Amino acid sequence: MSDLLPIFPLPNIVLFPNVFLALHVFEPRYKDMVADALESDRMIGMVLLRPGWERMYEGRPPVYPVGCSGVITHVERLPDGRYNIVLRGLERFRILDEDHSRSYRRAATEPLIEYTMAPADRAAIRSQRAKLEHLLAPGTDIKIPSAMSDEDLVNALAQYLDLEPLERQALLEKDNLRTRAESLVELLEMKDLMARTPNASHVAH
Repeated sequence: MSDLLPIFPLPNIVLFPNVFLALHVFEPRYKDMVADALESDRMIGMVLLRPGWERMYEGRPPVYPVGCSGVITHVERLPDGRYNIVLRGLERFRILDEDHSRSYRRAATEPLIEYTMAPADRAAIRSQRAKLEHLLAPGTDIKIPSAMSDEDLVNALAQYLDLEPLERQALLEKDNLRTRAESLVELLEMKDLMARTPNASHVAH
């Protein structure tokens, strides 16, 4: 990862490792960012804007400190200077400091390395995978390839399922794959319960 990572703050996008994300880039500052990244290491860090960003979007509104770096794998430059790009998530990072010397934001970051899992963790994740497959089975078009690794599956579902941005951010910030998988299952179970019991919030006081 570069010493200073260009960061792309958005209000509704959270990137996860080894998951692909298509983006349409049209703001002048972020067109500058993409152009510079293409001339360098093709790296961009995706971060989520904190609530209240609307008041100062054109400036430097606060972001959550944990994001995910991505490498530009595909790029299409449109005649008017806009870009269509595809990022592949690489690794989670924490922002240590920001540099504001360019039109876009750059950050000094540290990588967040997930610890090596023990056999018990692997077994627990396999159990969570079975629960995820069961939760997604009814009424969805999602097909889970059996060859997909547990890590890629959990991260892809965290990014692609219909979750709130803050729910995705909480999943990204989990320290390891086991806790991320467990939290994702809990989240989907809660949503399933709420969907099946529309008045559940009015039952308990």
